[in-house]
Amino acid sequence: MRKFLITALLCLAAATAQAAKPNILIILVDDLGYGDLSSYGAPDLKSPTIDSLMAAGMRFDSFYANCPVCSPTRAALLSGTYPDLVGVPGVIRTFPQNNWGWLSPKAVLLPVPLKAADYHTAIIGKWHLGLESPNRPNERGFDHFKGFLCDMIDDYYKHRRHGINYFRENQKEIDPPGHATDLFTEWAIDYLDDRKGKKEPFFLYLSYNAPHTPIQPPADWLAKVKAREKGITDPRAKLVALIEHLDDGIGQVIAALKNNGQTKNTLIIFSSDNGGQLSVGARCGNHRGGKQDMYEGGLKVPACAVWPGRIKPGTRSNLRGLSMDIYPTACEAAGAKVPKYVEGVSLLPTLLGKPQIIKRDMIFVRREGGRLYQGQDYHALRRGDWKLVHNNPHEPLQLYNLKDDPLETTDLAKTNPQMFNQLKATLRLHYQRAGRVPWQKPVP
Repeated sequence: MRKFLITALLCLAAATAQAAKPNILIILVDDLGYGDLSSYGAPDLKSPTIDSLMAAGMRFDSFYANCPVCSPTRAALLSGTYPDLVGVPGVIRTFPQNNWGWLSPKAVLLPVPLKAADYHTAIIGKWHLGLESPNRPNERGFDHFKGFLCDMIDDYYKHRRHGINYFRENQKEIDPPGHATDLFTEWAIDYLDDRKGKKEPFFLYLSYNAPHTPIQPPADWLAKVKAREKGITDPRAKLVALIEHLDDGIGQVIAALKNNGQTKNTLIIFSSDNGGQLSVGARCGNHRGGKQDMYEGGLKVPACAVWPGRIKPGTRSNLRGLSMDIYPTACEAAGAKVPKYVEGVSLLPTLLGKPQIIKRDMIFVRREGGRLYQGQDYHALRRGDWKLVHNNPHEPLQLYNLKDDPLETTDLAKTNPQMFNQLKATLRLHYQRAGRVPWQKPVP
């Protein structure tokens, strides 16, 4: 009898622990600038859903993407460390002559420890970490994948890249009709509906490609913006409409969570993979530069976290977070084991209102091809208020003090050579670490 009671109590404890594990929903959007939400100061844009997320939990005012372009940030988020340490210093693309990354088989992606903690794992939307085996989502820990593999799509309705269809449902090629944002919204809702009532918690990585180019909003959304915003330029109107359409899609996903009774025990983390693209009318707040730049406008992104009953609504933090911090944060919330190599820091103490101080250098890297970059890499390093910027492989490094000069206008490399040389020495050591990791597919 006693043995039976002990067994029953252990089973009850295990069931209670599993029930307490939160569902985890990470929403990553593509090329959303720091100033392109109404809650972040956009005067001509309405983003009620994302604004409500910001208000429902903790908003981060100093959150950084690990890179000013797509693949490396996504690699950082899903691996929990610097992207060049897992073989993705640049953008993974279709053609080998213009490909600058290959995801390391040693990288333990976020769904793997979450699966070990009894989670069901899914990705909806943009993958961008490999086009072929062994670097497809189902081979790297995701139970379910519905979206596209490549860097971008050339048309939101036709869903091709270089004439190739990269849309997949798990391993199966699919060719669905409709605007990509609507499809990803619909598929995310289908997944949430499917998980309703299931005992195991879920991890959903909802990876929208909006508002990445081509700037192609549905016609009715564009007409609405033009009617409302008198004097707005056509390029800006298209981008605003694409973002507002995205915001509405996210709203539908949040509504599905509520309708399914999943909201109370779901941790939602929202962010962007890099700054906005200035050439298509994006706004990156009161910062220098945008997408592709190592200046603040290319790296600083909107972010928030919501967890009803755990994260106090209406709170804000100026703690400097990085995309790679999402990994250990999600693991700690889930009670999952974090691999030893992970260099991201869990932000959960901050989210739960506890004191947290993070002292670290923040390093940003990108490798790129074309005539401008010639396959070389360029970096930035931030230490406290000091920032070393290498915004182009063919330009000299620059030094800024962001406290005194937030717009990065005055290069202090010559007036403060001691700090300049200290940061350069640190960056050289990172070059050596990253140089040990292959970033091209091995030759058979």
